[in-house]
Amino acid sequence: MDTMRDRFAPVVSRLLDEDPRVAVVLAEIGVAGFEGAQHRHPDRVINVGIREQLLVGAGAGLALTGLRPVVHTFASFLVERPFEQVKLDLGHQDVGAVLVSASASFDWPSGGYTHMAPGDIALLDTLDGWTVHVPGHPDEAETLLRHAVAAGDDKVYVRLSVQSNAEAHAVDGARFRTVREGRAGVVVAVGPMLDTVLAATEGLDVTVLYGTTVRPFDSAALRRATESAGTDVVLVEPYLAGTSTAVANDALADLPHRVLGLGVGRRELRRYGQIEEHVAAHGLDAGSLRERIGGFLGATATRVSA
Repeated sequence: MDTMRDRFAPVVSRLLDEDPRVAVVLAEIGVAGFEGAQHRHPDRVINVGIREQLLVGAGAGLALTGLRPVVHTFASFLVERPFEQVKLDLGHQDVGAVLVSASASFDWPSGGYTHMAPGDIALLDTLDGWTVHVPGHPDEAETLLRHAVAAGDDKVYVRLSVQSNAEAHAVDGARFRTVREGRAGVVVAVGPMLDTVLAATEGLDVTVLYGTTVRPFDSAALRRATESAGTDVVLVEPYLAGTSTAVANDALADLPHRVLGLGVGRRELRRYGQIEEHVAAHGLDAGSLRERIGGFLGATATRVSA
């Protein structure tokens, strides 16, 4: 199966052909994928070199002229390094862009901590008005990329990862999907965490919601799920643990409830290793998740066989 990032350049290249407003801004990363598009649209495929602050600033400048810029590089260089430009050039100037990242939390362990960004969405949460898509499959990535580019002049972040679920789900760029129903708690699985969450909760009497658009957070879906499953909620996110705890608490503010946020820990892992080793070290493998989810929900979560 191809990866989400494999889909990125072909999908956006087609959008460049289809829509004269679309422009692409790169900082060396991903340039090879746009060679054909650059020949066809030399004025709308721009490589600024290894200058990430300029990357975002150029995107904002294009947006001020009425274009719809798609800005791409690794997450750590797209959100963290040029955060001031994201905050001011886009937010303060009230213009939109589509930021599309690669490398996610730890997709390239050999790149070291400079190429890891588990805190990207938590950082964007300090700003107003961002839509955040976290696809869990290449097909979903393609759909959400198209949603993002077509979203008027909004500020949109699309977080691509090499981690993927085995199958795609229908996504609409807004709502959570109910994948499994139960009565002893709600588990929200974000993006590529779904398959692992389903394996971890096999035999547990819980509702599993699947989220690929996490900002705005689908508070209505969470509240509906708690009507039959109770108000114990576990969030399993492929980035910094607790990133969505506050918005989940806000969704249930008028109800007695508990929320457990699981995700990437704050402790830096100083050995590169492999992706699977990072997953296990952060307790995001199926066995660890089952223990942590089961411990939080208690004995009532065990599904009784007929």
